[in-house]
Amino acid sequence: MKKIEHIGIAVRDIQVSNALFAKLLNVLPYKTETVASEGVSTSFFQVGDSKIELLQATHAESPIAKFLEKKGEGIHHIAFEVEDIFDEMQRLEKEGFVLLNKEPKRGADNKLICFLHPKDTNGVLIELCMQIKD
Repeated sequence: MKKIEHIGIAVRDIQVSNALFAKLLNVLPYKTETVASEGVSTSFFQVGDSKIELLQATHAESPIAKFLEKKGEGIHHIAFEVEDIFDEMQRLEKEGFVLLNKEPKRGADNKLICFLHPKDTNGVLIELCMQIKD
């Protein structure tokens, strides 16, 4: 793994949270997008070499909606940048980690992503992400 790429925070209202984090971090989000396959709207803030991703559910059945219902707003996941997501997924599966998706999928911010089951990572949802090369 190369570095912590971003920390994902589940929010109920992305507009309200964008204003809050803009004041807190003294920067505006550099990108907003909707990821239909994940049922989320996202916005990203750059903080030094790291990023904060705000996630709002776009429908009641999305993973973020379910997270908010159970736990409320707060840290949802920690994402690690990897050089080769396919190799890293294979390595982690051999080490006994449960992958929540067997193939990487397209995520926000032009990334291929995969999640590890939090039961294997001390209750923390871990995301692997790799920049898609154009």
